[in-house]
Amino acid sequence: MPSKAKGRSLTEARVASSRPSKGDPPVSTDAIVLLRDDHKEIRRLFREFAQTGEAAVAARGQIADKIIAALTVHTYIENETMYPEVRRLLPELEDDVLESYEEHHVADVLVSELAAMDADNERFVAKMTVLIENVTHHMDEEEQDWFPKVRAGLNRKQLSELGARMIEQKKSAPRSPAQPSALKKSIDAVIS
Repeated sequence: MPSKAKGRSLTEARVASSRPSKGDPPVSTDAIVLLRDDHKEIRRLFREFAQTGEAAVAARGQIADKIIAALTVHTYIENETMYPEVRRLLPELEDDVLESYEEHHVADVLVSELAAMDADNERFVAKMTVLIENVTHHMDEEEQDWFPKVRAGLNRKQLSELGARMIEQKKSAPRSPAQPSALKKSIDAVIS
């Protein structure tokens, strides 16, 4: 059972402190640029996690909390904005979108399980490793295959408008898999 701090789990307390700065506007509103930037940050966190030693349980837990928050926000804005809009505007990419929803569902399950675990649990590192492998595969596939198709199919204005919506949505996106909007996304994936 996760430790509690002032009525919140340690994960919830750490996630609340890892929210992005609201004063720094993004350099670009291009949706693909924004998602690639998210991917870079997620990959940086994955490397940071991989560099923690076995004795660094507290550091590993803190980095894991940042990964959980980043992935919760990222999958939320993709599932709620990017994927539905691409599916509507580029119906020939529907199979790619459906595969992405399923890959997000797998990540959401792992993220939820990790958020409920203590970093010293014997399965914590193994579960995080599986998450990292799955998400890395998903990001590579998006960047090498899906993003070029989307860029070829949508014009600059469409990508910019989509990115602007994602920036706005990111401000109120869930940062913990236990938040109601994140739970709704997970339930929708199961019943859809």
